[in-house]
Amino acid sequence: MLNPIDSAAVIRDGGAVGRFPDEIHEGVAWWMGACLVVVTRADRIVVAHDGHPTSSRFHERFCRGAVNARHFGCVVVDLRVTDDSGVMRATQEFGAVSGALITTIGDGVETVRISLYDGGGHPLGEQSGLAVIRDMIAEDRVPIPVNEQARGRVERYRSPANGGGAAE
Repeated sequence: MLNPIDSAAVIRDGGAVGRFPDEIHEGVAWWMGACLVVVTRADRIVVAHDGHPTSSRFHERFCRGAVNARHFGCVVVDLRVTDDSGVMRATQEFGAVSGALITTIGDGVETVRISLYDGGGHPLGEQSGLAVIRDMIAEDRVPIPVNEQARGRVERYRSPANGGGAAE
C-alpha cells in the first residue's frame, strides 16, 4: 500500500472519517469506492459531495475507484452537490442502490467524511459490509479492474423535474 492509513480508526461509523491529510487522503476515497462496489456487488451506485473543494477532490477519486472495481462495470450516478436527503432520494429513484456522500468540515484543519449507504438508505454497518471493506483495505486487497471492458462509467444526474434519471 503506497500510503497506508489506520483502517480501524478511519473506517468506522458508516464510512471513513479523519483529519485531512494526516489521517485520511484522497486514495482512501478510491479504495472506498472500489470496495463498496465489490462488497455490495453493485452495477449502479449514487455519489455526491457537499461542494467543499476538498470534498470535490475526494468525490472525483471515489468515482474513479467505483468504476474501476473488478469486473462489475458499475455505473456511478454523479449527483454532484447535495445533502443526505438528496442521496436518499436518488438511491430509491434508481431502485434501492447503494450510495455515498462526501463532506468536509473545518477551516485549516479539515475533517473529511465518506458516508456509505446501503440500498435501503441506511448507513453501511459492520454486518452489511463496512467490516469487509475495512479488512480489504487493511490487507491491501483493494479490487482493480480485470480489463478495459470491465470498467464502469460515470453518468451525471438529471433530476426528474428536468427530464429524469441519469444522463450523459
